[in-house]
Amino acid sequence: MRYSPDVAPPEPDFDRNLQQVIDIVEDFEKGSVEGEGEHRAVRFAHAKAYGLVRGTFEILDGVPPEYAQGIYAGPGKHDALVRYSNGLSHLGADRMLGNVVGMATKVFGVDSTTTLPDESASHTMDFNMINGPIFFCNTAAHYTFLAKLFIDLPQYRLAGRRGSHQMFHDWVTGYGTLPASQWAWDELGAMLRLGERARWQNLLLSSFFSMGAVRHGDYIAKLRIRPTNESAAGVQARDLDPKSGDEVFRPALVSELARAEHEFDFQVQLCASLETMPVDDLTVEWEEHESPFVTVARLRFARQDIGGESNLAAADALSFTPWRCPPEHVPIGSIQTVRKEVYRRSSLLRHELNGQPRTEPASAADVLPDPA
Repeated sequence: MRYSPDVAPPEPDFDRNLQQVIDIVEDFEKGSVEGEGEHRAVRFAHAKAYGLVRGTFEILDGVPPEYAQGIYAGPGKHDALVRYSNGLSHLGADRMLGNVVGMATKVFGVDSTTTLPDESASHTMDFNMINGPIFFCNTAAHYTFLAKLFIDLPQYRLAGRRGSHQMFHDWVTGYGTLPASQWAWDELGAMLRLGERARWQNLLLSSFFSMGAVRHGDYIAKLRIRPTNESAAGVQARDLDPKSGDEVFRPALVSELARAEHEFDFQVQLCASLETMPVDDLTVEWEEHESPFVTVARLRFARQDIGGESNLAAADALSFTPWRCPPEHVPIGSIQTVRKEVYRRSSLLRHELNGQPRTEPASAADVLPDPA
C-alpha cells in the first residue's frame, strides 16, 4: 500500500480528548514525585528502567527497493542506545508491574532532521516498542481511560480477583461513561492477548514491536526487533521467576550483557491491504503470511557493564518518542498522533520537576562510555 497523508482519517473531538490525556498525565507526574517513593518525577509510561545499553545499528546493503526507503536507502553504521523498561506508570517489584516490557532505541547520526519542531538540529531517531505486536487502544477518547487505567493498575492487582473484575469493567465501559454500543470489547481482547503472549524471560530473548504503523518512505509499515537465532541460543539466564525476588529483569540483563555480546534483526513489515492490515485498529495483528518481516538493519551489543545506579540515572534522563524521526518515517494514526504531544509534554514536565536539562544528546558517548 502506498502512503498518503489521509490514509488515517482524523478522529472526531481529537483535540479535546488529547487535552484530557495531557491533564491526566501531568497530574500523575506531579504526584509521582512523592507518590512513587523516590522523590523524583517518573515517566507516565515505562517508568521503571531495567538498564541502558550501548550498541551499534547497522543498515544493511542489498535491501530490496521497497524496503530500502528513507534512512534504509543505503548501508551505514550508527551508534545507538537502548533503554529497557516496564510498560507501566509505576516503580516497584517486577511481579507487581507485570511482564509487558518496552525497548526504546535511539539511533545517532541520522542524515535528516527530525519532525519535532523544537529539535530542528537533532540527528537522532527513536523507536518505542513493546514485547507484543498489538495494542489495546485505538482512539484518543479511549486513551483517556487507558491513562487512568495505567495509574490504577497496581490497586487492581492488589485486590486480586475482585480487582481484575473491576479493571475489566472500568476498561470496557470507560469507567461507566460509555454507552453499551461503544464498549471496548475488542480492546479488552487485545489486552488479554498481549498479556498471554508476554513472557517472564530474559529481555534479550524477547521480540519487540512498534504496535502502530509508520510511514516507510513511499509505503506503510510496522517494525520489529528480534534476537537472531544464534544470539538467542547463547543466552544462559533464560526463564525468570517473578516470585524469586523483587527484581528479576534487571539482574538477568546485567549478568548476560557482562558475559556475552548480542545481536538483533531490525525488521520491516509492509502493509499489503488496509482492510486486513489496518492502520487505525491496533488490536489487529498484521499476519506474516500476507506480508513477511524483512530484515533491513542489525542491532548489536558488545559485552558491557550496565550495573550501578549511574546507568539507571542515565536511562531516566533520556527522552524517547516515535516522532523523533525524519519525515519519511512519521507514525500513522490517531494513537500515534496522541503520543506526539503527550510524550513531549510528559518529557518537558518530568525534566522540569527533576531539575534536569532537557537536551537531545549529540552522540551515544555523551551518555555512556564506549564498552570497548
